Amino acid sequence: MVTPYTIAKSRTGGVIARLLSRVDLELVGAQIITPGEDFINEYAGTLRNQEKRNLNRAGELLANYIERNMGPSGGRRHRSLLLVFRGENPCRKLSDISGALFPENKSVEALSGETIRDTYADYIVDHDDPEKVIFFEPAILTPRHQELADETLALFIKYFKNSKNVADNRAHQDSTKREQTLVILKPDNWSFASSRPGTIIDMFSRTGLRIVGIKIFSFSLNQALDFYGPVEHTLKEKLAPAYGQKAREILERNFEFPLSDNTGRILGESFGKEYAQEQFYKIVAFMSGRRPDTCPAGEEDKPSDVKCMILIYEGENAIKKIRDVLGPTDPLKAPGGTVRREFGSSMMVNTAHASDSVESCEREKKIVRIEENSLISLIEEYFNS
Repeated sequence: MVTPYTIAKSRTGGVIARLLSRVDLELVGAQIITPGEDFINEYAGTLRNQEKRNLNRAGELLANYIERNMGPSGGRRHRSLLLVFRGENPCRKLSDISGALFPENKSVEALSGETIRDTYADYIVDHDDPEKVIFFEPAILTPRHQELADETLALFIKYFKNSKNVADNRAHQDSTKREQTLVILKPDNWSFASSRPGTIIDMFSRTGLRIVGIKIFSFSLNQALDFYGPVEHTLKEKLAPAYGQKAREILERNFEFPLSDNTGRILGESFGKEYAQEQFYKIVAFMSGRRPDTCPAGEEDKPSDVKCMILIYEGENAIKKIRDVLGPTDPLKAPGGTVRREFGSSMMVNTAHASDSVESCEREKKIVRIEENSLISLIEEYFNS
């Protein structure tokens, strides 16, 4: 779990970048949670019980932190980010990259910023009384062994099985100016272990907007067709004539004679629209792993193996702020310092999508079913297996 303080300080992207690039584990689920008192009390109690069994003073320190900083305060709940990883020895690997809690457990080399806590956490004690902790912020919470992991995962099932996937953020700002936008970190960010997804989130953090929803998502063919339907219309109506003109120029050059305007129009209506359709199919296949013309019957609604991350940002002028950082569709035309300029490679493989209007955002949220998150079901499957 990424702590509320770390999220509020816009350090989420940096933490995710470290986790994705430094461990050979698969990120299989993510969710913004806003814990209530009941969860906080039971979670803190779990850590205290672990401390008694293992004679480890970290449990009490973390339990006190959870009670003071992660539960509701001032009439509102605080956001934490739950990340679930799968692989071999996940507890040990995540603990190693998270880093030690206490200075005496750190070597001189570790203090250079190698671990997440070296970079983002604080542990400050009284100079005259080293046993007195003045300030403690762990940045990230992760179980040290599988027994504790299983106890904690069981708590998530108990308390968050029916919770909303988008946190209510109204207490933080004037609700009349509140706007949401949807962002997709596309499949090209997940083809291999990389810090890219976290770095992109870090770039979006410069907007000052809050992440209020997040999920790992795989498009079905029908969802991708629905989501990118407006693109198909644009390709056919606006770009088909340009594709036809390009075909005309190639034919004139190769056959060394000019074609009539009528032939040019025919090329636009035939080759141009067919080529535009092919480009649309490639976009759908890129996002869903399936082409409409080759998908086996009965699998149109089946989630693919192609991974994306969906994020909901919220705040004043959220749509414009995110699109300014994202950059134009064509990475070659994007200004320096934008996400697509940094990481995009073509108009299709351009690393991220962001809603272009309030209406588009609402339509897109329905298609990806943003209020639904399979994370708890995934945890339940783990226990059942």
